Amino acid sequence: MSLYTPLCDLLGIEYPIFQGGMAWVSDAALAAAVSRAGALGIIGSGSADPQWVAREIRKVRELTDRPFGVNVMLMNPHAAEIMAVIRELKVPVVTTGAGNPGKYVAGLKEAGVRIFPVVSAVAPARRLARSGVDGLIAEGMESGGHIGELGTLPLVPQVVDAVNVPVVAAGGIFDGRGVAAALVLGAAGVQLGTRFMTALECTIHPRVKEALVRASDRDTAVTGRSLGHPVRALYNRLTRRFAEMEAAGVPKEEIEELGRGRLRAAMVEGDVENGTICAGQVAGMVEKIQPAAEIIAELVSGTQERIRRLEGVV
Repeated sequence: MSLYTPLCDLLGIEYPIFQGGMAWVSDAALAAAVSRAGALGIIGSGSADPQWVAREIRKVRELTDRPFGVNVMLMNPHAAEIMAVIRELKVPVVTTGAGNPGKYVAGLKEAGVRIFPVVSAVAPARRLARSGVDGLIAEGMESGGHIGELGTLPLVPQVVDAVNVPVVAAGGIFDGRGVAAALVLGAAGVQLGTRFMTALECTIHPRVKEALVRASDRDTAVTGRSLGHPVRALYNRLTRRFAEMEAAGVPKEEIEELGRGRLRAAMVEGDVENGTICAGQVAGMVEKIQPAAEIIAELVSGTQERIRRLEGVV
């Protein structure tokens, strides 16, 4: 099987597929499994400390010699220390979210680290492209977790047209149909998060995986719009409570306090009603738990099939 774009040569990967770096989800076990299968596995550092990140990096290297990445949430108070760890351990790729990584770009590039920030609009994409990053991840609001205002379909081509670096499409991509669509939009690759949550190697609580398998097409909800940072997650008792509090005009501090620790409660402890299960709109397409290598094989073969069908159309 082959699925090639110039992104493969840039990063030394077989397929232009990123596994999203999800907090409390993407640890060394998942990242290594994805990288072994020819895609780019990414450790999600979330709110972790630099010691945890260093341990996970070393674990990945024990499990595979393939390229991998680390996602850094720039709102993490340990972000600068984590970036130092990434430089010291010469991680091949870093992706970033929740902030501007501009002040880290020169140091990362000096260490040979490829930088792919996540963007949800054209203006920050232009600014970051000028800063010297190696590529961008254009993430539409169909994705799980923190979201922007634009959908993947309108966002990706506008970012592609605005910058001169490779663009990875994310948000609402589940199978070969989504990959083929992203490539047609001009993307050099894709990033998937929700689908990899049900990878066999993903260490989140089994009840979360079961909730994803049961999910239907309208089972995600967006909360936090009134706080200025909307989040998409599976609909449950917690999202209903968030919605009620926002509608009632409850002070921002009380709503944020309710959300504290809820992601860990779901992913680690398995509380699928009172925890936050960040998941994208493709959750309704999840049907089974399967090895990461099988997911990637299906993505590649499915993309090839869709492209062949398009050749028959034109």
